[in-house]
Amino acid sequence: MGANAVPDVVIYHNPACGTSRNTLALLREKGVEPRVVEYLKAGWTEIQLKSLAARAGVPLRALLRTRGTPAEALGLTATDVGEDALAAAMAREPILVERPLVEGPRGVALCRPADKVLDLI
Repeated sequence: MGANAVPDVVIYHNPACGTSRNTLALLREKGVEPRVVEYLKAGWTEIQLKSLAARAGVPLRALLRTRGTPAEALGLTATDVGEDALAAAMAREPILVERPLVEGPRGVALCRPADKVLDLI
């Protein structure tokens, strides 16, 4: 399968993250050259985050990264924090988004572990 055989694969990537690097390597090993978005540089919009969560079939909270982030200090781990507040905080502070998120022809998933990406291509 050539790189052009699987259209519209996007990895929201953090090159400092081992799982994100492994997911990107696995895609390339399978002949898929995704569009790589370094989300810490590119940032997010609230609409984009909500849409990715909806397409992944998970609540936005499932995409909140708490380890190594200010999520707890910002009060975002409280169960009463709504999706709008989460989306706003995650858009302001891109590090709050778990990685890697991958969009593919078969949907969207948080690819932890990396082999979850195989379900998307």
